[in-house]
Amino acid sequence: MFAKILIANRGEIACRVMRTCRRLAIRTVAVHSSIDAHALHVEQADEAYLIGGPRPVESYLRGDAIIEVARSSGAQAIHPGYGFLSENEDFARAVEAAGFVFIGPTPDAIEKMGLKDRAKAIMEKAGVPVVPGYHGENQDAKFLRSEATRVGFPLLIKATAGGGGKGMRLVTKDAEFDEQLAAARREAKSAFGNDAVLLERFVQGPHHIEFQVFGDTHGNYVHLFERECSIQRRHQKVLEETPSPFLDDAMRAAMGDAAVAAARAIAYRGAGTIEFIAGADRRFFFMEMNTRLQVEHPVTEMVTGEDLVEWQLRVASGEPLPLKQGEITSGGHAIEVRLCAENPANNFLPETGRIGVLRAPLEIDEVVRLDTGVREGDEVSVFYDPMIAKLIVWGDDRNEAARRMQAALAETAILGVKTNLAFLERVVKHPAFIAGHTDTAFIERHRAQLLPEGIAAPAEALVAAAARVFRDEQDAIGSAPPSPWNDTRGWRLNQPSMRRMELKGEGGEVSRLEAEFRPGHAMIDVGGAKRRVALGPSDGDRMQVALDGEVFFAIAARLDSRMSVTTPRGRFELELVDPFHYEPADVLPDARLTSLMPGRVVKVLAAEGERVKKGQALMILEAMKMEHTITSPREGVIERVAFGENELVPADALLFAFREEPAPA
Repeated sequence: MFAKILIANRGEIACRVMRTCRRLAIRTVAVHSSIDAHALHVEQADEAYLIGGPRPVESYLRGDAIIEVARSSGAQAIHPGYGFLSENEDFARAVEAAGFVFIGPTPDAIEKMGLKDRAKAIMEKAGVPVVPGYHGENQDAKFLRSEATRVGFPLLIKATAGGGGKGMRLVTKDAEFDEQLAAARREAKSAFGNDAVLLERFVQGPHHIEFQVFGDTHGNYVHLFERECSIQRRHQKVLEETPSPFLDDAMRAAMGDAAVAAARAIAYRGAGTIEFIAGADRRFFFMEMNTRLQVEHPVTEMVTGEDLVEWQLRVASGEPLPLKQGEITSGGHAIEVRLCAENPANNFLPETGRIGVLRAPLEIDEVVRLDTGVREGDEVSVFYDPMIAKLIVWGDDRNEAARRMQAALAETAILGVKTNLAFLERVVKHPAFIAGHTDTAFIERHRAQLLPEGIAAPAEALVAAAARVFRDEQDAIGSAPPSPWNDTRGWRLNQPSMRRMELKGEGGEVSRLEAEFRPGHAMIDVGGAKRRVALGPSDGDRMQVALDGEVFFAIAARLDSRMSVTTPRGRFELELVDPFHYEPADVLPDARLTSLMPGRVVKVLAAEGERVKKGQALMILEAMKMEHTITSPREGVIERVAFGENELVPADALLFAFREEPAPA
């Protein structure tokens, strides 16, 4: 076994690898960019080295700098994690040529599976079923259009390199093909440096099911069962679970055999994932192979009891696989969700900002696990993936796992940056999820329930938020020097203390509360009704609230004026309104179009002086490795274009200004 390894990655996966290394008494070396100097993975490593600037191309993609750190630090092997250089055959070759062990597959295996068209040809030869389509070398646009007609619509355009939904477009009809082909190629070129694509028939009623495989240098190949990853947005996974509620024993066995055959066909070494698409007719097809450890590997660990990073280390050091196929068992059910800095209400666009509050579930143990690479005070940057953490739970069966996930999410709070936390709670509580109806159209099919508009906060959430504010003020009074100027309880001569408060909800609605304090309780006017409220024992964010005699527990996390309040009625984001805040009215609605996120301008599609229509595409912006089309919010004439192609755009920056001008007669 190795004595010291270098981890060529950052964030959650770097911390995850370090956790296993500490248990095995293996010293770890971290590398970091300039903005990651104080990151959690740097803090947890035994040694850490700066390798460049904030952009991945300046740091985490600099294979030469990483190898030089391995040489100077005395590391024996390099673990690539996932993302960045993990599936780069040139980096793997350079690592081995420099005399280090690459903790992953052989460069030859990465190369064979790195391009989806080549991978499909290899799988066809090995007898693994593949999706009908075109995966040849001819990339002429007219030829691809003719092949699309042959394959039939709907179909998928997919980048032959890379993964993660980048360079992928769904085409539902012939008229969309040219535009979607151009977009897929741009995104693929930006993400992978390769704009080649393939075409695949779109499988109806699809389930995304993947099998964890392992191979060693002694000719042994196994799988560690499947993971269902069908709940997705923007072709990227939201929730993963195992076992799959879609598979029966016969289908599981057939897919497992196909997965092992795929690994054997390329003499695979280490951890890999064979991804299948299975239709409503229960036919399954090979999609691609990920030649690395997957983000969702913890669910496999939870049901098998195996440490997959330890397996990687043992295989890389020359040991045989720890278990044979018949010795690998699975028990119970595991679910993982990805907590991301993104705005579900705005098409899941990524968000950036400082994490001011990060509250984990109360109990982190063998059945509730939180994998993260950040802590309170850290920044979610435009330069890296927006995932903040992964929450994983285990249960004896799927129902118990779902209940445990619901409880764990309710105890989690993140403030300072917008996240998908409330959205995830709605997913795991939805009757269709509980019933196991989880194909890739799940989010679109249930969008109205998962992404509701204008839900007003109920009285339970409002009084819990008010109670948190009053409690904080009481604590502040207790720690301040005695003075009437420090007392904010609304004292009045010969009258009960009175306070007024306004709370703004996510939809912009403002609720006004009037609280009259009495011994041991308060009477709070909520929506015109007087409610008796008493605060019981509290511990941090967790409070016991009695509302008209009904007792419930609430979790009210607070960051300055913003609060995340979870009650039995659900989670609600609220903001304490500053009574002295003044915001002038906009004399010209929609006169300015600003960026909802920081990013890089890929293409400007409209010019100054041009008349545009509402919904017309004006700009393509790249943020967090994905392309986003910016459209016009109104009809009018563009007065100013603030940024040009390849320029970096800060969050909330002006992109376009409009002027009123009568439409031509």
